[in-house]
Amino acid sequence: MNMPTLDTASVRIIAAEKDHLARNYLPLPVVIASGEGAWVTDAEGKRYLDLLSAYSALNFGHRHPALLAAATAQLGRVTLTSRAFHNDRLGAFATALAELCGKDLVLPMNTGAEAVETAIKVARAWAYRVKGVAQDAAQIVVAHGNFHGRTTTIVGFSDDPSARDDFGPYPPGFVAVPYGDAAALDAAIGPDTAAVLIEPIQGEAGVIIPPDGYLRAVRESCDRHGVLFIADEIQSGLGRAGTTFACDREDVVPDVYVLGKALGGGIVPLSAVVADEAVLGVIRPGEHGSTFGGNPLACAVGLQVVEMLASGEFQQRAALLGEHLAGRLDGLVGHGVTAVRVAGLWAGVDIDPARGTAREVAERLAERGVLAKDTHGQTLRIAPPLVVRATELDWAVEQLRVALDA
Repeated sequence: MNMPTLDTASVRIIAAEKDHLARNYLPLPVVIASGEGAWVTDAEGKRYLDLLSAYSALNFGHRHPALLAAATAQLGRVTLTSRAFHNDRLGAFATALAELCGKDLVLPMNTGAEAVETAIKVARAWAYRVKGVAQDAAQIVVAHGNFHGRTTTIVGFSDDPSARDDFGPYPPGFVAVPYGDAAALDAAIGPDTAAVLIEPIQGEAGVIIPPDGYLRAVRESCDRHGVLFIADEIQSGLGRAGTTFACDREDVVPDVYVLGKALGGGIVPLSAVVADEAVLGVIRPGEHGSTFGGNPLACAVGLQVVEMLASGEFQQRAALLGEHLAGRLDGLVGHGVTAVRVAGLWAGVDIDPARGTAREVAERLAERGVLAKDTHGQTLRIAPPLVVRATELDWAVEQLRVALDA
């Protein structure tokens, strides 16, 4: 995508970032200045349909009125207390989220990576204190192609070179198996295994949907061997896959939910680990925490998110609009697209290399007023806010068709 040659506001903003911002991202040259619903507007006033939703953090769209109202009301009262004290929003949020998940306890954090790290610590403590695994011997089974965050522990069990290379040494304690291979996962579980940690749908890998029955098989393996099933629902959960959680697609309930992104309504960072007392109760005072975790502003927004999900409206929209989107995208297969994978309102579109890389297609889409993101070279991810309209999806797919033909 060619940058404008004029001395526009966007050019100046991007130049300032280039001079003073660490280069850990390579964003499309679009400078977003405002947003509403499924649309954003750049610094020059051009509008774009958002098909990324900040990697599912904006499931409810930009500036959803109910979420803004909850945040604004709390901003006028108190925003941070730390967990050294109680606050009047935390209990209500924890109760509502526990009920949504069908679990006993909630441990709030801020980011998805923090929540995954928390789940790892909980699983290890459970292995030592409940299962009786020898100290420092606990193992966690993970899947190839995973993306659970970018901390040094997490990238240590990633097989993505861009996430892993040059950041070692890495801690032991993880065994990786092919994603979707239930037999390999079962075979990897041993007497020292504390947990299985997987994404019910792998988002960063390109919206990779496991074979039907895989999640049920994982649940059965964990039950048979006496290990925890940890589901990383940070991207796939909270309505994105057409159900409250992606695990619901197979009527599977994990022992531990790891949540984030959309939990903060696209307004504040908010994540959580949710499990029953028998699991999450192993954490004792002083063993884990966060200054901002469970802050009243995040809890006020998170409570509103949970209340919005309780109606089922957003899950239903994702399911119905996802079927609509799948029908439109399927028409592109053989016409610049080699494969399409859709789960709820979430799609991975594999671009024919003859039409360019997924990055190049994303740049052409941006020129046509549609924002999407590439991953792993040839895959374009589509994840619009759940408030998008069917007619807007139709228009976006038409812009994709034109971009593929360009």
